[in-house]
Formats: sequence, C-alpha cells, structure tokens
Amino acid sequence: MSQYIARRLVYTLVLLVVLSVVAFAIIQLPPGDYLTSYVTLLKAQGQAVDQALIDALRRQYGLDQPMYKQYLLWISGFFRGDFGFSFQWNRPVRELLADRIGYSIGISLVALVFTYGVAIPIGIYSATHQYSLADYVFTVIAFLGMTLPAFLVALVFMFLAYKYLGLSPGGLFSPQYMTEPWSWAKFKDLLSHLPVPIVIIALAGTGGTVRVLRALVLDELRKPYVITARAKGLKETRLILKYPVRIALNPLASTMAWLLPGIVSGEVIVSIVLNLPTTGPLLLNALLAQDMYLAGSIVMFLGLLTLVGMLLSDLLLAWLDPRIRYE
Repeated sequence: MSQYIARRLVYTLVLLVVLSVVAFAIIQLPPGDYLTSYVTLLKAQGQAVDQALIDALRRQYGLDQPMYKQYLLWISGFFRGDFGFSFQWNRPVRELLADRIGYSIGISLVALVFTYGVAIPIGIYSATHQYSLADYVFTVIAFLGMTLPAFLVALVFMFLAYKYLGLSPGGLFSPQYMTEPWSWAKFKDLLSHLPVPIVIIALAGTGGTVRVLRALVLDELRKPYVITARAKGLKETRLILKYPVRIALNPLASTMAWLLPGIVSGEVIVSIVLNLPTTGPLLLNALLAQDMYLAGSIVMFLGLLTLVGMLLSDLLLAWLDPRIRYE
C-alpha cells in the first residue's frame, strides 16, 4: 500500500504540472491582458492614459514576455511559495489566498460532512422502506436538490429570511464583527451564519447521494446472501448495516473524487450570491479582469482538491472492501 501511495503522489505531481499548463493557456486565450483591460476602462471613463507608465508596468510584471516565459516565471514560484502578483489587487496572490482560502476549505469540508451525514441515513431508510410515504417525500426533496440551481436556492433563502425573519443571511459575520479580531463572540457569530450557506452548498450533493445509495442498497437487499442471512435469524438492523450497506458504500466512496470539487464549485456560486469572504468572488473577479496569476492559482487549488479526492476515494475503498488490494 505504501508503494501505491508513493506512486499516486508522483502521478499527482505530474497531473498538477499538466493542469497548470492547461489552466494558464486557457486563462491567456482572451485577447489582451490585465493592463489592456485597465487601459480600455480608463479610456471609457474619459481619463488620460500615460502610455509610458503602462509600458513600464508591462515590463515590470513580465507581460511583454512570450506566454511560455510568463508560465515558467509563475510555476517556478510555486516551489518557493510564491504564487505570483495580483494586478487587480496590487498584492501578492499568497496574501489574498491566505485571507480567504481557510473559509473556503472550512465551508467545503463542513458541507461534505453534512452531505454524507444526512444522505447516508436517508438513503438507507428510503431503501428499507421502499414506496412508503417517507420514501416519496425524501425522493421529491432529493430531486429538487439535484435540479434547482444553487444560486436560485440562495436567493430564495435570502428573500425568505429577510421578509419573514428580518435577517440578512449574506456574509459570514455580523457588521460589528467584520473588522474585529478573533474572539469567542466572533466565533459564535460565525457559527450562527454558517447553516444557511452549508445547507445550500450541500443540497445538490445530498440529493444525488441519497438517490445513489438508495438504488445500491435496494439492489443488494434482493441478493441471495441477504435472504440466507435473514433466514438464519440475523437481526434486521445488523443484517442491513453489516452486509448490504457496507457493500453499497463502495461505489459511494468512489464518488468522493468528484463530490469534493463539486462542492467547492458550488461554493463559488453561492459565495457570490451570499457575499461570502471566500475564494469564489475572488476567482470571478480575477477571470473578468484577466488577473492571470490569481485566477490560475485558484484553479490549481481546485484541481489539487480533485486529485486529493481521488486518492482518498481509493484508500477508502481499500478500507471498506478487504477484496481490494492495490499491491
């Protein structure tokens, strides 16, 4: 197993290099660069443009170099912990990510725990109580969660909370705590603002997981080994949890590879709607402004999450099913 993990880590590094090349090339596809967009904005506002200053900035940031040199300059900084410079914010990308990436990771992980913590019990109950009233209710809710866009759910939540409760669910802190240093009161205020974005972000993943687990458990319940175990007098609860559910969790574990980055992608949209201080709004503004180093670093972060999710899925499968041995 240790050799397998070592090989996967090497593959991860290779894939990250390929991802960085593709991401940087795609971000460079639109014509021009940040300074070009900035000059266009100044001219649209009727302001004078100092071309000598623009040329100096272009040389300073390396924007006058060929694309491959710009890429090598950016990717070489990763080994030093330097992710480049944000033209739009006039700050190092590392500082911008340090301010927001903790919130993004925290919200995404809590949403992941919420997804599995809610979906697994509901999926098992729906499968063992097929065609009951509760099964129909959970099925409708799951389909709604899968089909409704996250931003639409966020807007509905905001409207209902404001109209009927007099609350504004936007942001992660109340106005009086936004600029305050961390304290127990600020932490409790953060916890009070977390449920709305967590539920909205996890809704789609929860609905899909419920449907998958229900189908898998139903398929296992009809197999001969379950009928034999039940005929031997094994208690129903122990029978279901020990055999059908454990086997049904195998395909579910493999979906972690796409569920984790999917939650992060959903967090991007919800963060923009709810005005959360995460990397979501930062990524959108960086793409609109062609702030290539900032956008590329965030895309690399999302790609790393996908690769980490794939590795965790494989290790979890080996733990759940003794038949799986990677060596």
